Amino acid sequence: MGQYRSLLVTIFGILLFIVTASVLYTNNLSRQLAEEEQRRIQIWAQATERLILAEPDEDIDFYSTIIEHNTTIPVYITDSANNVLHSRNVQKPVSDPRTLNGPIEIRFVDNDGTEVRQYIYYDESTLLHQLRYVPYAQFAVIFIFIAMGVFAMLAAQRNAQNRVWVGLSKETAHQLGTPISSLNGWQTLLEARYKDDEYIPQMRADIDRLQVIADRFSKVGSLPELEQVQFVPVVRNAMSYMRARTSNKVTIDFVTTEERENIEVMLNKPLFEWVIENLIKNAIDAMNGSGSIVFSINEKENTVLLDVADTGKGMDRHTQRHIFDTGFTTKSRGWGLGLPLAKRIIEDYHGGKLFLKQSEIGVGSTFRIILNKCKDS
Repeated sequence: MGQYRSLLVTIFGILLFIVTASVLYTNNLSRQLAEEEQRRIQIWAQATERLILAEPDEDIDFYSTIIEHNTTIPVYITDSANNVLHSRNVQKPVSDPRTLNGPIEIRFVDNDGTEVRQYIYYDESTLLHQLRYVPYAQFAVIFIFIAMGVFAMLAAQRNAQNRVWVGLSKETAHQLGTPISSLNGWQTLLEARYKDDEYIPQMRADIDRLQVIADRFSKVGSLPELEQVQFVPVVRNAMSYMRARTSNKVTIDFVTTEERENIEVMLNKPLFEWVIENLIKNAIDAMNGSGSIVFSINEKENTVLLDVADTGKGMDRHTQRHIFDTGFTTKSRGWGLGLPLAKRIIEDYHGGKLFLKQSEIGVGSTFRIILNKCKDS
């Protein structure tokens, strides 16, 4: 996943560069266009003033042409009391033209010899308004295309991971099948020849355990069957199996209450027990084979919350961000498959959540599993 995050950072960096360059370029064009419109409106104001002051026999065609050629810039002409006398190229009149650009003052003497002052206010043209929004439109289009590419890339990555999981799991189950069958045969012969041997039942238990592991691998890659079961006994069973195979330097405790003993959830027991075993194994590794692991159950609305806390070395920020990435491991001989597989089992197969609730260096870590309770539970 690390390389994909780096790729995403690079993509968004390119996006930011494109948008920034586009904004700067468009702002420069907008500034130049605004300056050009300002020059044009100055000429328009002069032509308007000359038209008002023109003598009766004076040729006004030139001034009229200049005025008529302004078909894009909205303008208002007001009197000294700011009453609008005339407007041009205005689609939505403003209540107060003084909020616009200007004013440009026009002075002339009326027929009765009174000096008249009028003012020209002007707004940006529609083209200039639209130009200012171009970078944002570009950003939206680029973002949509990049988002589509990212989603497609993540989907392809997920599909590739799924194929790896399925192929690895099916092949593992297949490879285990032959030696398990052989061991079953040898077990039968030993039972017939050494009926009273105390170690024969232990061998049978280990062979049965291998069969359970093979069944688990065979279920990865296809939706497993879920059954309504009491949650606490399933957790206890997985804990008991690991407790019997763990050093006496490690304590595994369960904190719950009597009323929670009968909580029921939809589970595939073999796969869920696999998750519990993975969490315990990781906790033991984090504690270097010495410490305590505490399971605790809580309820929140229609869900059951299972916390698994250890007294291990804890994790730094970088490790916390990557613990569920396939292939990521802090162990010298680890494959980085345990936690990603556990998360897949809980979230994809059981519709729940598995996440790191908290971790502190030198104190320990707590993982949380959230599952939906059965309605009648």
